[in-house]
Amino acid sequence: MLSVPKMREILDSYGLNSSEVLCEQIRSYIELLLKWNKRISLTSVLDPEEIVKYHFAESFLATKAVDALSGRLADVGSGAGFPGLALKIYLPGLQVSLIEANSKKCVFLAEVIRSLRLEGVAVVHTRFEGIEDNFDIVSSRALGSIPKLLVWAQSVTLPSAHALLWLGPKGIREASASPRWTWNQPYAIPATTGRFILSGRPNHQIIYTRSTWNKFT
Repeated sequence: MLSVPKMREILDSYGLNSSEVLCEQIRSYIELLLKWNKRISLTSVLDPEEIVKYHFAESFLATKAVDALSGRLADVGSGAGFPGLALKIYLPGLQVSLIEANSKKCVFLAEVIRSLRLEGVAVVHTRFEGIEDNFDIVSSRALGSIPKLLVWAQSVTLPSAHALLWLGPKGIREASASPRWTWNQPYAIPATTGRFILSGRPNHQIIYTRSTWNKFT
């Protein structure tokens, strides 16, 4: 397993917090991830150093793309917990809903939450389309239907809210085509080619209606 000093070195290289407490949480998380990955498909990245870079650091970089993230976060398609659960351990004050349709992945997420003794985080076993709530942040990484997500996200956020999407160039073009969101300049993830974090705010001058939503369901 990766040592804490090496983990801190990696996080420092991204300009991220690298406290010992955080690194111990990451180490425990990685141990669970690799153990469970033998039974269910959670990640194709198996080297602990690469897991820290690809899963954890790239999730934490949301704090570089958007200042002062706080409030209620809905993480759509959480999978193995990235970015939503990773952001919870990086920003403990966040109230996080991990929305995941796969029951086995939900069990894994619940095990990480129990093992790390995290509070203020819930696993929601459902598809995001059925959720009616209010969130300050909606995040997603590698979700297939971007237009569908953005229509739903506008319906559950206030004008001050943020969307955070981990995308490649094609995904950025697709998201940018939505009139429901006003986007910031994409944040290029360091040491990668063609991977970005796209952040934006909802445009509530475009009114959400059920007939509009039905186009995507």
